[in-house]
Order: sequence, then C-alpha cells, then structure tokens
Amino acid sequence: MTKFTLLSAIGALMLATPALAADPAAGEAEFKKCKACHSIVATDGTEVVKGGKTGPNLGGIVGRPVAGVADFKYGESILAVGAAGKVWDEASLAAYVADPGDWLENNGAGEGAKSKMTFKLSKGGEDVAAYLATIK
Repeated sequence: MTKFTLLSAIGALMLATPALAADPAAGEAEFKKCKACHSIVATDGTEVVKGGKTGPNLGGIVGRPVAGVADFKYGESILAVGAAGKVWDEASLAAYVADPGDWLENNGAGEGAKSKMTFKLSKGGEDVAAYLATIK
C-alpha cells in the first residue's frame, strides 16, 4: 500500500466516523459548577435545580431569545445580542460558556463586549448545553 493510499484511507475513515455526541448526563453533573449563580426552574414551575439568583433561570433556555428572562437585569452587551433577535441553541450556549465576552463580541454586541458572567467553562460546555436542552 502506498503512503498516499494509506493517508486517503485514514482520511476517509475519519470523515465516516461520527463526532462524539454531547452527553446530557455528564452535563447534569457539570452543571454543579453553574448552580452557584443559576437555578433551573422548568416552564411549568418545577424547580429542577435550586441555585443562585445572580444569573438568570436556565430552565427552558434552548429556544428562548437571548436575554429573554423577564425581570432579570441583564448587562448591556447581552441585551444588544438579544435585541438583534438571537435565540439560544445548544451550539451557542456551549460557545457562550467557554468564553462569554468573545461570544458576545461575535454575535452583535461589538468589540469590547463584556459579560456579567465571569466564570468560563473551558470543557464540558456541549454537555451542559445538551442537559439544559432536556429541560423545558
């Protein structure tokens, strides 16, 4: 087998292998880092995770407009993104928790955007987003 054929076969195998899916169970465990600031209350009022009030309730966040919790005092940058019509999905949540300021800058808040969220979740954001997507 030539070097080129071997490399081609490896490349084809890599493309055929599905990406690892996010794990909601791992995300539930990882969320323990988030509950100091965030609670999870489902849209029917069921308290799923008792947590802090510094951050908004994250129950039903997937599919909700950014900065969409009524009566929560958001910062200017995230309000700008919400005003532009952005809606949370799993990918945007995972990117936001990894680097909130960068995500805000790249989603309509402009250069120098700041987030009130000072914590960054460098690993496991996809799992947390998958977990939050299970709560309506």
